[in-house]
Amino acid sequence: MRSPLSGNPAGREAAVAVLVLPLVISLVVLLFAWPAGRTAPRDVPVGIVGTGAASQHAVEGLVHEKPGAFDFHLYPDQQAARSAIENRDVYGALAISAHDITVLTAPAASTSVAQLLGEVGQQLADRAAQQGAAGPQSSAKIHVRALDVVPIAAEDPRGVVFSSAVFPLTICAILIGAFVSTARGLRRPWHRLLTLLVACGAAGLGAYLVAQGFLGALPHDHVATWAVLSLVLISISATAAGLVRLLGQAGLGLSAALMVFVGNPFSGAGSAPDMLPKGVDDVGQWLPPGAGASLLRDTAYFDGNGGSGHLAVLALWTVCGFTAVMFGRRITRQAPGAKTGATASGASLSSLPASGAASPDRRHAHAHAHARRDDDDG
Repeated sequence: MRSPLSGNPAGREAAVAVLVLPLVISLVVLLFAWPAGRTAPRDVPVGIVGTGAASQHAVEGLVHEKPGAFDFHLYPDQQAARSAIENRDVYGALAISAHDITVLTAPAASTSVAQLLGEVGQQLADRAAQQGAAGPQSSAKIHVRALDVVPIAAEDPRGVVFSSAVFPLTICAILIGAFVSTARGLRRPWHRLLTLLVACGAAGLGAYLVAQGFLGALPHDHVATWAVLSLVLISISATAAGLVRLLGQAGLGLSAALMVFVGNPFSGAGSAPDMLPKGVDDVGQWLPPGAGASLLRDTAYFDGNGGSGHLAVLALWTVCGFTAVMFGRRITRQAPGAKTGATASGASLSSLPASGAASPDRRHAHAHAHARRDDDDG
């Protein structure tokens, strides 16, 4: 049965505008708004100092009130808990005694989790006071003290600059990849790769000069932080360039959908991966925006601790992108068994009548033009 729109181009275009585009926009809004609207602790690694009665009661109360919110790790003393925070094993720790609660936090790892732990500490103190855990003196109170083990930059106390940098980095990286993969002046694959590397290195330096030099948001390990920013750009741009070489314009759309509409909202840069819905955190950390944001935290504030997995993810995307840039056009140039341009050209020339001395020159010029096109596509 023939579709009523098959012979009506205006009707098809109207259907796309009225049905398809609103559906796509709704999906994009869902991808960005759903993780943000469902932000909550899910198995967030948190340390508990000591195994006394107060600590045991606190853990039992948190498990009962917030099931599945925290993944508790026991440490013998505060020094061990501090080391675990600095090594990125936990986001923070609670040292609980009969008279005080010390909340060890790492705002550099996540300002959202640090704020959450502060609230948890206060809730534990209020509950203990209500239950008379402070002792026979009803006027006694549980004192709560917060210590920032790994503080965030004073110029960016809420981590806004850090989280805001992920989206523009993703967009710029895709633009670099699209330009490099389609520039006709870059005739050979290694020209494209070299241009991509230099462009991403320069863009990474520019991003670092803005984030740290102007805004003071990345105050530690300057060279390593610049290298991470450049690697994030390289991994995304190489993927975009490789997909364009493999799929043409469809590759650009696929890379934008994957990195911008999935990788960016699932990155956890604004809160923490452990604060996102289950499954979303894993997807985000396997994509360059999420892995790059986590590696940037690890490098800028934690001396690279906990960053090996994120580095491997970025390296994997980079290698796959480079491979596609090098060999993508050769793979997709023609289907197996099809005649090459040179063969077809030779056959057509041989069927023409001889035209004197000018014929070899034309054949030579024709073959040279094909060779140049092969260089462009190679």
